[in-house]
Amino acid sequence: MNYVGVEPGSRMLNAFVILKLIPLGLLIGAGLLLPVEAATAGASIGASTGAFNAIGTSDGGGLLIFAFGAALIPIMFSYGGWQNANYVAEEIKDPVKDMPVGLLVGTSIVVLVYGLVNFVYLKTLGHTGLANTLTPASDAAALLFGGTGNFLITLGIAVSTFGFLNLTMLAPTRAYYAMARDGLFPERVARLHPKYDTPSVAIVIQSVWAIVLVLTGSYAQLVDYVVSADWFFFGLVGASLFVFRKRIPLDQRAEGVFATPGYPFVPDLFVAVALLILGSVVWANPLRPGIGFAILAAGIPAYMFWSKRLPTHVDTDISGPPSS
Repeated sequence: MNYVGVEPGSRMLNAFVILKLIPLGLLIGAGLLLPVEAATAGASIGASTGAFNAIGTSDGGGLLIFAFGAALIPIMFSYGGWQNANYVAEEIKDPVKDMPVGLLVGTSIVVLVYGLVNFVYLKTLGHTGLANTLTPASDAAALLFGGTGNFLITLGIAVSTFGFLNLTMLAPTRAYYAMARDGLFPERVARLHPKYDTPSVAIVIQSVWAIVLVLTGSYAQLVDYVVSADWFFFGLVGASLFVFRKRIPLDQRAEGVFATPGYPFVPDLFVAVALLILGSVVWANPLRPGIGFAILAAGIPAYMFWSKRLPTHVDTDISGPPSS
């Protein structure tokens, strides 16, 4: 779908977002209407299996902070994805106006949905039940709807996974295209498909690499790879805001350009959280982020190779960015 055009790919992405929200909406609605007394029914969920063990203790504030940060690793991945919108900014009709709105509104919706669904988990399973299960959504749905609810939530998770995979085929492939256009990747990747006007080679490369990664490790391992890499660069991006504010003050910018509210407190807090996440990933399991950073480090010789081999700019057959 992404190969044949950004418009059908984005439509499919929107459709799967809606399909994902349907079971979550049912779970939230039923959970909010559930009598509080029913929460005790979930207290025994997973209690006999000891599904989750605390990764930190209160022995020392430092360890507790890193334990808290390590617990945030999969959560930060769940709230991620907002950065992918930036990859297609070149293909948006009015990115200066629409990008900030899309990022803020989209992230707010995610926070609202996940905040409500976690409230339902606590209300349905109780603290004990929630602490002793690795599948809170399925357990909560089973208590609320029986086996049918469990099936719907499982289906929703599959739909959500597919939607995320579709997003990774739609958005990050534009980075390969831009690298090749700048002469830092094979020139072929910078050529758009003559019929569909998409970075078709980049989409194929991304798809093959995704399959390779799936075959190399578990879900938890891949999440650690991604989170460590993501938040390394998120922190750098947040810090770069200070550099750009100094180099190009707001009074020298065009009217209507988005300015970060709460500056410098907001970017300061963002960079601090990025450092906490990175430190926690390394503290929890040094090997996994080490592998992730090794993959990133492999880009250094690749960059040096292509920067010497290729010209600084590739004159592609089809000019302009990928578009619909």
